[in-house]
Amino acid sequence: MSITPDQLRFCESHEWALAQDGIATIGISAFAVAELTDLVFMALPKVGQTVVAGKEFGEVESVKAVSPMYSPVSGEVVEVHDALVNQLEILNSDPYEAGWIMKVKMSDPNELNKLLSWTDYQSQCGGS
Repeated sequence: MSITPDQLRFCESHEWALAQDGIATIGISAFAVAELTDLVFMALPKVGQTVVAGKEFGEVESVKAVSPMYSPVSGEVVEVHDALVNQLEILNSDPYEAGWIMKVKMSDPNELNKLLSWTDYQSQCGGS
């Protein structure tokens, strides 16, 4: 199954979440990747770490800026896409599937309801 942006929920800060069976897969949007341009570094959380919705869990660095990444949901990090740090170009080509960053066992799945739909996120970014 291919993941499309309309299946995702978005933070205003450009992170996305896709929930399935109590686990949220988390990444950053194509819009954020395009705005950052040439990515050079990414700091990821550790498996077992607890993340909190709206709080920083890592950072992404480009030739333009260092940007914190914020977790869309709270819970325990159960998987991290470690290979991504050496293949940041994946975020340019496939930010919503191959470019996932971490997977979180959600402590409160209702937090997803506070996130933006694809349509609302597009509006925030100035798209249609």
